[in-house]
Amino acid sequence: MSDALLNLTAAAAAAAIRAGELDPAELFELYRERAAADSLNAFSWLCDGAPDAGFDRSTPLAGVPLGVKDLFCTAGIPTQSGSRILEGYRPPYTATVVERLYAAGATLLGKTHQDEFAMGSSNENCAFGPVLNPWDRTRVPGGSSGGSAAAVAAGLVPWALGTDTGGSIRQPASFCGIVGLKPTYGSCSRYGMIAFASSLDQAGPLTRDVSDSALLFSHMVGQDANDSTSLAFPEPVRMPARRELSGVRLGVPEELLSADSGIDQGVRESFEQTLSLARGLGAVVSPCRLPHAPHALSAYYIVAPAEASANLARFDGVRYGLRVPGNGDLESMYSATRAAGFGPEVKRRIMLGTYALSSGYYDAYYGTALRVRTRIAQDFQRAFEQFDFIVTPTAPGTAFELGAKSSDPLAMYLNDFCTVPMSLAGIPAISIPAGLSEGLPVGFQLAGPAFSENRLLDAAFALEQAIGFDGSPARAGGRA
Repeated sequence: MSDALLNLTAAAAAAAIRAGELDPAELFELYRERAAADSLNAFSWLCDGAPDAGFDRSTPLAGVPLGVKDLFCTAGIPTQSGSRILEGYRPPYTATVVERLYAAGATLLGKTHQDEFAMGSSNENCAFGPVLNPWDRTRVPGGSSGGSAAAVAAGLVPWALGTDTGGSIRQPASFCGIVGLKPTYGSCSRYGMIAFASSLDQAGPLTRDVSDSALLFSHMVGQDANDSTSLAFPEPVRMPARRELSGVRLGVPEELLSADSGIDQGVRESFEQTLSLARGLGAVVSPCRLPHAPHALSAYYIVAPAEASANLARFDGVRYGLRVPGNGDLESMYSATRAAGFGPEVKRRIMLGTYALSSGYYDAYYGTALRVRTRIAQDFQRAFEQFDFIVTPTAPGTAFELGAKSSDPLAMYLNDFCTVPMSLAGIPAISIPAGLSEGLPVGFQLAGPAFSENRLLDAAFALEQAIGFDGSPARAGGRA
């Protein structure tokens, strides 16, 4: 019976609960027991029993358990953002998107580990230890939402929340063989998300399939008075149903697929196979141009650290979190607290950002990066005049071994080569599993114009049905 329940998608489980065919308490306890036995280090906090308020079977999400990345504030529950500087911090309020999912009937199962302050592509920057990939425990799950991705892929939770700043939902989804959606910037409130880069951060779902992604996303969207960057979603989010791609125009950007782009051969072969499937479904696949896309990574690693250097200034040992006394004066307390509380990658990015914003260098670095960002957005706008979606591999390679890139920041940053352009442009993108390369999952990314999520989910659903990927590491031979 437990295997049958675990095989249910979140949408199917919710439907069975509403129909009176499944006891939500039984489902919750099954997942709670599995999560309690977690050996992937996916969870930072786990509930100790069913919710006090019980389960409301009539709600859209019907009590289906939810994992939440540890940078979403949850009232009275540890919210640490993967950092020692916030170890044990319990906020007094809950993030808007989490509140909306509660209102729709989701039940919090646990908080998931992440790279510290969402800075990383491997989850090795987490102050509480790395998360392991359920397909191969010697490898990373991707980052920064690696805990959420690993938990969903391993069947420890039906679905989970993540955030995407430069690829932090899509890349771990690719590495773990699940679906990851980065919505249009502004479609989901950022209120209650511990900020990394405010002009880039966006909440999104990590799920087993595209239908689950649409369902969770549909209860996350909407304008929020607490977030001035949030926007009203222009139409109801629909459940995807399309099974063909007749007339859909897919653009393959030459700049991101060139011979020197660093795409692994196995990933390239999987990508080409998926394009063949798309043609078989009726899609028109043609090359396109994104002339400034190769500069996206450089621009991103100016813009994001610059914003981080400002956002993380609030963690100073005065108001909340860790406090190290120093030499008795305020300045030394600031320095000692930040030195002890922040990890190496966070310190690196704060220094990069501070330098880029400093007098004499602001225009040369930060100003130039903003101009490149505008050009990248314009490239996408021109491309969408001819194409419905832009498609790429999600990541240049598959999940790499723990420690393989820890000492080489540039090699680590290159994992975001295919995802960062969409983040800078603020457009939606989704990663779906497209197959395996040497036994490890490969992701296929589709990106569309702003607020095109319904069409994007439809196209992803059609491809998902044609690919027929088995998302279980155990069934597919992974070393879970």
